[in-house]
Amino acid sequence: MADYTIKVRRFQPESGEGPYWEEFNVDLDPSLSVLDGLLQAKDRDDGSLAVRCSCRAAICGSCGMKVNGQSTLGCKTQIGEAQEQADKMVGAAGVSAAVADSPIRGEGSDLGSAGNPIVIEPMGNMPVIKDLITDMESTHWTKIRRVTPWLLPHGEPPEREYVVEPESMIDITQSMACIQCGACVSSCLSMEADPGFIGPAALAKAYRFVGDPRDAETHERLHDLADDPHGIYDCTHCFSCIDACPKGVAPMDQIMRLRRKAGEEGIEDPNAGHDHEIAFVKVIEKKGLLDEALLVQESYAPGIKGKLKPSKRGLTETIKSLPTILRPLRKRKVKLRQAIPGLHHGLPKEAMGDVKSIYAHAEEHSEELNLYIRGEEGDDAQPDGAAAEEVTND
Repeated sequence: MADYTIKVRRFQPESGEGPYWEEFNVDLDPSLSVLDGLLQAKDRDDGSLAVRCSCRAAICGSCGMKVNGQSTLGCKTQIGEAQEQADKMVGAAGVSAAVADSPIRGEGSDLGSAGNPIVIEPMGNMPVIKDLITDMESTHWTKIRRVTPWLLPHGEPPEREYVVEPESMIDITQSMACIQCGACVSSCLSMEADPGFIGPAALAKAYRFVGDPRDAETHERLHDLADDPHGIYDCTHCFSCIDACPKGVAPMDQIMRLRRKAGEEGIEDPNAGHDHEIAFVKVIEKKGLLDEALLVQESYAPGIKGKLKPSKRGLTETIKSLPTILRPLRKRKVKLRQAIPGLHHGLPKEAMGDVKSIYAHAEEHSEELNLYIRGEEGDDAQPDGAAAEEVTND
C-alpha cells in the first residue's frame, strides 16, 4: 500500500458557489486505479463527492475524466502511474522555471519531489453538472444523433438478417470499438475553439456507417458532413483525440477517411476543404515548404485556368481571405514578398530530391493500415481473433 494525494476539482451547484479544489489522502496499491482512489475518498472522507462509474473495467466508458490534464478513463489509469506523471510534470515545470530565472544554465535541475498531488478534473468541452459528472447529453449525444447513427439500407428488408462477407467489415472495425466515453470530445481543441464542430466521436461514428456495405446512403452522408461548415473539414489535425482514446479508435483517422471518400465522390464542399488539401499537397511537392500565399490562391483558383479565368467563388473566397493575409503584414510578422503568391522561397534543389522521393514512395505504397486489426510493430496477436488486414486506397 502507498499513500497518495488526489486534488479534485469540485463543483457543488446546490451551494451557489463556483468551482473549487479539494485534496484527499488515500492509501492504495499502486496497481489500483485513480477511480479506486476517488471511491475511497468518497467512502471515507466525503460522501457528496460525485463521480460517474459502472463497470470499472474500461468497457462502459462511464468514468471519463481528466487526470493530470489528460482526458482518460479513471478506471483505466493506475494511480501509481498517475503519481509518476504528476511528479514528472511538477519537476519539469520547476526545472523550466529555475533555468529561466537562473543566470547559470542548468541550475535547479534537481527541483521537483515525489508525492505531488494527482490532479483530477471533469471532462472538457462539456457543461459540469456536479464535481466530476458532466452533461454528455447536451454535447456528446446531441452530436452523435446529428450524424444519423443507424443503417439506412434501400429496398425491402431480408427475411432474416443482412448478411455480408466478414472481410467487408474489416475497415470499420476500428470505429466500431468506440465505447462512447467522450474522452476524445474532452480533449478536442477544435471543439474548444468552435463548439459547433460535430466532433471526433460523432464523426468516427459516422464513418462506421459510411464504411458499412449494408448502408445505401453513403453519398448523402458524405455530402451532408462535407457541406456542414462544422463538419469533416473543421478538424485541425491536432492528434489530441488519438492520444486520449482508451480503445485505439483514432477518431482523427476516421475523419481523414471521411474526407478521402468525399473527395473520391467528387463532392465540392463550400468550405473548399478538399481543394485546400489538394493545394497543400501540390505546394509542398513544388517547393518543399509551405507558401501560404500560394496556398490561398491554389485553394480557390487552382492552375493556369484558375489564374487567367478565376471563378466567382474563387474571387469571393480570395477577397474574404485578405484580412488574414494583411494581418501578419501589419504586425510585421512576414515580409511583403512572402505575401505575394509564388515569391516565397523553397528548399534548395538538392533537398527537393528527397521531397520528390517521399512523394514517389507515398504513391507506390498507398495502403492504409488499420492498427486495430493489424496490431502494432508486427504483433501477431489480433483482437477477437481477427485476421490482419490492410485497407488499400488507390
